[in-house]
Amino acid sequence: MSNTQATVTAYLALQKKTTNKDLAAEWTLIEELHNEKLWNELTIKLVTFVRHESLQDESALLQLYQNFLSTFETKINPYGLIQILEVVVDNISDKAEAIEFLEKIKDKVKICDEAVWYLQVMQGNLYLTNLNDLNSTKKIIEELRDVLEEAGFVTPVHGKYYMLASQYYRRVGKHSDYYRCGLQFLGCSLDDYPRDQWAQQAFFLGLAALLGDGVYNIGELLAHPILESLQGTDNVWLVDLLKAFNTGDINKFNDMKKIWSKIPDLAAQEVKLRQKISLLCLMEMTFKRSAIQRAISFTDIAHETKLPAKEVELLIMKALALDLVRGEIDQVAGVVNMSWVQPRVLNRNQIAGMASTLDSWMGSITSMEKLMENRAAEILTN
Repeated sequence: MSNTQATVTAYLALQKKTTNKDLAAEWTLIEELHNEKLWNELTIKLVTFVRHESLQDESALLQLYQNFLSTFETKINPYGLIQILEVVVDNISDKAEAIEFLEKIKDKVKICDEAVWYLQVMQGNLYLTNLNDLNSTKKIIEELRDVLEEAGFVTPVHGKYYMLASQYYRRVGKHSDYYRCGLQFLGCSLDDYPRDQWAQQAFFLGLAALLGDGVYNIGELLAHPILESLQGTDNVWLVDLLKAFNTGDINKFNDMKKIWSKIPDLAAQEVKLRQKISLLCLMEMTFKRSAIQRAISFTDIAHETKLPAKEVELLIMKALALDLVRGEIDQVAGVVNMSWVQPRVLNRNQIAGMASTLDSWMGSITSMEKLMENRAAEILTN
């Protein structure tokens, strides 16, 4: 018997001596799977067994790795190995050593891209949460960003990566990046996300949608079920504020000031918020009008946005520069001729408005068709 096999045999024999009969049976099954070299079944078993309450100790888990798992780690599924080691690493008290431990594992799983990505995300979480090393976290996020976007399909690692990235961007105050990654995380891993954390995540995402530069598609968040978690909480008002922004409802925004101004981040950015909702108001005005009524006067814009007349043209120029709308300004006539508005996720009322517009178009087409039929003979003879 080799030294390695002797070590494994001695370790398993010791574990089976436990007075807990159920736990002893678990170790016996693990030993059988190992002896029969059923690596896939053994991996599946260890992924769950490693979380057993009797093993939630740094010493116990390191012994499991050193005396057992390390003897066949190159024979099992690399991704499964990282799933097992995630629990081991979580229990290592010195997180710098935990990162070094993972670095040594990297070569052993390099044949599986997903395992390497998973490992890197784990390192990123250690840098961010335990060591507060923002530079190292940022490096990992940037290294993985293009790799995962070019993967061509969504892997189990995508959700873990987007959670890491969103936590980093929230820490450094990059609202738009946090909003983007937060929504991508929810798109990948909402079912796995603890329900008791939904309300907090919804609140943070809502604030990021309001404060983030370049975030004008707020309907995307409003359509997500995570916002329902705010119902019955002290932050349910945020849903109404988001709806006001989505439709450019400045009156609602002003009416709610006594509520949202209690949030320091929002109160400090009041000027920025007013500019954003004014731009969204202009977009909504453009969206609501039919294609033949897109000449919007500066006076109408000033009335809807509550802006002084002298600031209207600057608002229009800002919207054009951001490509939120397209059109031409007629300074002499004091109007802007809109030809396009940036697509957004729409709410029910906006969809109903679009349906009404389509009905009008169909009516116009039908009228023209009947006119052509009635005048066909006259046209042909002439």
